[in-house]
Amino acid sequence: MQQAIAILDSGVGGLTVVKEVMRQMPGESIVYFGDTARAPYGARPPEEVVRFTEEIVQYLTQFKPKMIVIACNTATALAIDRIRDMVDIPVVGVIEPGARAAIRTSKNGFIGVIGTDNTIRSGAYRRALQNLSPDVRVASLACPRLVPLVERGDYRSGLAKQTVEESLAPMLHYPIDCLILGCTHYPFLAEAISETVGPGVALINSAEETAKEIRDILSFRGGLSSPDRLPVHYFYCSGRPSTFRRIAKEWLGRQIRVSPVVWQLTRFADD
Repeated sequence: MQQAIAILDSGVGGLTVVKEVMRQMPGESIVYFGDTARAPYGARPPEEVVRFTEEIVQYLTQFKPKMIVIACNTATALAIDRIRDMVDIPVVGVIEPGARAAIRTSKNGFIGVIGTDNTIRSGAYRRALQNLSPDVRVASLACPRLVPLVERGDYRSGLAKQTVEESLAPMLHYPIDCLILGCTHYPFLAEAISETVGPGVALINSAEETAKEIRDILSFRGGLSSPDRLPVHYFYCSGRPSTFRRIAKEWLGRQIRVSPVVWQLTRFADD
């Protein structure tokens, strides 16, 4: 296969980045790994998240990718520096692109961030935002109930809408004018999130911004594939592939083949 972009996530959330890469760079091949057997990462001990991310990167390096994309905010916040030390190719995370987009978008300088427990606790978004604009005000909120909804494909139901409303209720007390979806799972819930925060709050989708950064880096390095080139995509997950396949087909609008990867203590047959 042509040299691919390797994209990893704790589960299906990184498919939001995949969709944007496919849209913005249709000639790029992708090899994707979703750690669905061990998702979510949001409440796991930080050292465990780092170890899991290292394991996935080691697995993906067999494909000799031209770039690693950590399409998981939790893993970006906790492990990106370690991964950059491990490999000699560009490593892109999802936090810096989202922060830059929020600074460009906000008119009143009050930005909201929602994410997993680990992402919010790390303060990575607050630091990234204040490095760009020291006077920016940031309201951060952990929403641990949202990722499990997406992982089981239940992101358009009445329960999903109710869970979003309950989870975001504390954010409504702040005069934010944009909200960073600080988890790549959250774009699956964008409609419910937008209805909850109202039309005066712009949603910042880190997936879109990350794809722009990927394109810019590859273009600068002379590694951007021609849009006329026929790409080849590979998808892997550590859990049962049936749910992953169903969500991927719905989100990407295409049928894909998903291969299960067996970790030492994870033994699922392809179903």
